Amino acid sequence: MGKNLHVVKKDDHWSVEREHSSRASKNTSTQKEAIERAIELAKNSNSEVIIHGKDGKIRERNSFGNDPYPPKG
Repeated sequence: MGKNLHVVKKDDHWSVEREHSSRASKNTSTQKEAIERAIELAKNSNSEVIIHGKDGKIRERNSFGNDPYPPKG
């Protein structure tokens, strides 16, 4: 499993950062672009995307291929 990806606000841009990495995987001008890129990366590495708001608080989490509790049905 790959490391989780975080979408975070950095100064005047949005970044996609892997957990425990010292640099951003991607910098974008909008949160939407950063989320789209994070989802692409997460699908390729079976990771989770953790989206932070402008205030830094987690506002959403999405798992891509590594959901420990898939819904039944």
